[in-house]
Amino acid sequence: MKDELGLYYYPSPQHTEARMYVRRFAGRVEFRMWHRDDPTVWEKHQWLPYDVIEKAAAMFKAGGNKADPTSLYDLAVAERLLNEE
Repeated sequence: MKDELGLYYYPSPQHTEARMYVRRFAGRVEFRMWHRDDPTVWEKHQWLPYDVIEKAAAMFKAGGNKADPTSLYDLAVAERLLNEE
């Protein structure tokens, strides 16, 4: 999907108030979250390259957390959106 902010998908389809925007910048895929009910999400969180997301997730897991934060950042969906554009 696409709007004035760019290409996006719903990281959790049952919660359409949150969108994950994707772009290709300097040859890599980047992500940025937007939330209808909290405009500060877009303002506070800049574009993140996928490799940075993976490193943060590894640190999160090493800290003993069982949840996988990368589940919101779907590289396959992002690539498909970008390639269709």
